[in-house]
Amino acid sequence: MQLAGRSHRRHLWWAAVVPAAVVFAACFPPPPPPPASPLFNAACEGDLQGSVQGQVESSALIETSGAAASRANTGVLWAHNDSGDTPRVFAMTTSGHHLAWFQLAGASAVDWEDMAIGPGPQNGQSYLYLADIGDNNHARASVVVYRVPEPAIDVQHPPADGQALTNVTALTLQYPDGPHDAEALAVDPANGDLVIVTKEVSGQAGVYVRAASAVTSILDRKDPIPLGPGTLVTGADASPDGTAVVLRTYTSVLVFPRAPSTPLDEAFRSGWCAGASAAEPQGEAIAITPDGRGYVTVSEGAKPPINHFAS
Repeated sequence: MQLAGRSHRRHLWWAAVVPAAVVFAACFPPPPPPPASPLFNAACEGDLQGSVQGQVESSALIETSGAAASRANTGVLWAHNDSGDTPRVFAMTTSGHHLAWFQLAGASAVDWEDMAIGPGPQNGQSYLYLADIGDNNHARASVVVYRVPEPAIDVQHPPADGQALTNVTALTLQYPDGPHDAEALAVDPANGDLVIVTKEVSGQAGVYVRAASAVTSILDRKDPIPLGPGTLVTGADASPDGTAVVLRTYTSVLVFPRAPSTPLDEAFRSGWCAGASAAEPQGEAIAITPDGRGYVTVSEGAKPPINHFAS
């Protein structure tokens, strides 16, 4: 009888609490799910279809190592060469027609490996970020990312080659755990934070962050990305709306979802879906399209095709 009484009291307690919980939930509904990333969803569903938009026309752009889709100039794709070139960046149409190349005043080029576009100190101004972060011999005490305002380009009347881009800022960066070779840079479109992903034979790609507000050159080390042995990251980009981040390797494209109001690097803590890719002999460059629904990839080599993937 005593056990039965205690059981009965527990039943009466839940009878009182459950309706109250229902009322509480009705007054305070759970937060809505994060907005879906169209690029991530298309990758997961296998809806990304590939096509060739054209080919790189410039005979001077023969080792395309980084690319970024312009935010200020409709139909313009930026790119740069790998090590061995001067500190310059090329503008072309999305079909590869050469528009102009620009020299970065006061910059140097040890081993430029990637580029990105994002915000910077001046509100409403987009900036080019050129990543001099290659270090095959793991010997550089520091690396540099150059930031410069993105110039306006009239596609119908492009400027002459060789014009100088001024107001260049050199962001000197140091890894907290010694030198690394890296070929991938992404910039948070919301706040300008820099995210570098290193190229590791182990497949444990390192993630290092430089906050836009940082006053130190020491990068912040984050959890590595377990990609599997031999998976070498050669490029990265963030979608303009910030809902997706892509990494490319020599043979694949990985698409990560990014939850709202979270640091860009936290996207790598979630799973990824494999996006469509093309067989490229030395695939290093990737750029998400301005609408955030697709991306282009370009290989090194003379006049390589510009591969476009979208749903």
